[in-house]
Amino acid sequence: MASKKPRVVDLFSGCGGMTLGFEKAGFNVVAAFDNWKPAVEVYRANFRHPITQMDLGEPEAISLIKSEDPDVIVGGPPCQDFSIAGGRDFEGKRANLTLRFAEIVISAAPKYFVMENVYNIQGTPVLTKVLEQFSAAGYGLTHGVFDASLMNVPQKRKRYFIIGEHGGQDDGIRNLIDQSLADESLTVRQYLGDKLNTDFYYMHPRSYARRAIFSVDEPSATIRGVNRPIPQTYQFHNADAAKNFEKIRALNSSERALLQSFPEDFVFLGPKTSVEQMIGNAVPVNMANFIAQRLMEKISGKSN
Repeated sequence: MASKKPRVVDLFSGCGGMTLGFEKAGFNVVAAFDNWKPAVEVYRANFRHPITQMDLGEPEAISLIKSEDPDVIVGGPPCQDFSIAGGRDFEGKRANLTLRFAEIVISAAPKYFVMENVYNIQGTPVLTKVLEQFSAAGYGLTHGVFDASLMNVPQKRKRYFIIGEHGGQDDGIRNLIDQSLADESLTVRQYLGDKLNTDFYYMHPRSYARRAIFSVDEPSATIRGVNRPIPQTYQFHNADAAKNFEKIRALNSSERALLQSFPEDFVFLGPKTSVEQMIGNAVPVNMANFIAQRLMEKISGKSN
């Protein structure tokens, strides 16, 4: 595999954050699959290889994916059922899609796979089952929660990853990851300079018990799938980074995409609500790229 670019298939690809991160690390992404039409259309506008719009729960999905002869399967199965906002439904359809991801990987039998999810999946019965299935199928697993702000993303975003190697050892790339993490979180100003043209910005919180105003001299909060203006009735939180409305503004979709480490030339299409949702759902490009670089080092023979 080292003499050619490893072939990658991206499942539940969304608009392509994982794909772009892996392409930048030298992988050959040959196909993608997703069932949400707005994200599929954005993906098609940005990549040359095909994306198939389909429900990956359909029986024919496995044969289609096998036909791509992937060396690596990557993906972020929809995760709302595990999130705080989603009510933690471990038996719901989306939870079943995490099990379906494992079923597809085990059936297609790539040498490597990468699965991404929300950090809240830890400790769930679904995750326990998935880890057991991967191990029983012969995959050595490196897994855990990682902080995007230590992976060249200007955002305090924690995500759970499983990286599997068929025939490999558990924790087989843990040292490669740990040795490459930054010592400190990346701030918005360090990443974008003065591109936002503001020192403070509003990011709508899950509840007003949390602060909503941030400084560019810290990492951003987690980019979510909603983007709202500052409410006229907003009451300043004691932890807000500024308390003068004249110095604060909300970010637009393009700026939020930059905080997800999408490049400026990435094309987003469709209504604002769909664009905001796909930006919030995406795997940050640089986080995917960080993991992809470590996997490429492993494939090319770099030792821990």
